[in-house]
Amino acid sequence: MEHLERCAWFLRGTLVRAAVRRYLPWALVAAMLAGSALKELSPLPECYLSNKRNVLNVYFVKVAWAWTVCLLLPFIALTNYHLTGKAGLVLRRLSTLLVGTAIWYVCTALFSNIEHYTGSCYQSPALEGIRQEHRSKQQCHREGGFWHGFDISGHSFLLTFCALMIVEEMAVLDEVKTDRSHRLHTAITTLVVALGFLTFIWVWMFLCTAVYFHDLIQKVFGTFFGLLGWYGTYGYWYLKSFSPGLPPQSSSLTLKRETYKK
Repeated sequence: MEHLERCAWFLRGTLVRAAVRRYLPWALVAAMLAGSALKELSPLPECYLSNKRNVLNVYFVKVAWAWTVCLLLPFIALTNYHLTGKAGLVLRRLSTLLVGTAIWYVCTALFSNIEHYTGSCYQSPALEGIRQEHRSKQQCHREGGFWHGFDISGHSFLLTFCALMIVEEMAVLDEVKTDRSHRLHTAITTLVVALGFLTFIWVWMFLCTAVYFHDLIQKVFGTFFGLLGWYGTYGYWYLKSFSPGLPPQSSSLTLKRETYKK
């Protein structure tokens, strides 16, 4: 338990700061551009992380939204109820996960449709010999073809959105004070550590995506949609009264607005 407490203390000190919420979006954009430039100008040698079948990609990134929801749901419920004691407010705040799920679904469906309508089926990855008889990606792959269209980076979108959402929700820890001997303290501490490590995985895999996968423009669009989903909710809609709202904090709504403006 002592090691868990130390990890939680470190993660609170790094991820809960207002400066992290303010500058992480810019850091992700800079990392995406720098990684893409490195990929184009001086590609790194192939390694384990450049293989799409690596453990982090298969068991974490591919189901990133599921991981994020599974950990944020109990975290939001416990911390918000501890601070407010109001079940209705907790349910209202949990609706952020429904909003996030809608954003994830709409964006991934949009990306898939864009790839479909801009793509064609080829005989090989070298884009030789168009196979006109195959009109969909699924049919193309079934027949051994290679589908090439404008493939917006779903990884760049989802990892950006998930990392920023976790950091926003962890801001509530500035207000949470619990008795160390209480079970609630143990539960919240465990969730803080899990969410912290999950955030580091998302950021790390975002960097790997920037360095090893997709074209620059595909990553630009993916990151843009991730930032748009985050700012449209936490930076704009959640500041309004008719919304799921921001995590409970003692700072005023005005100060929160000023933070996002900066």
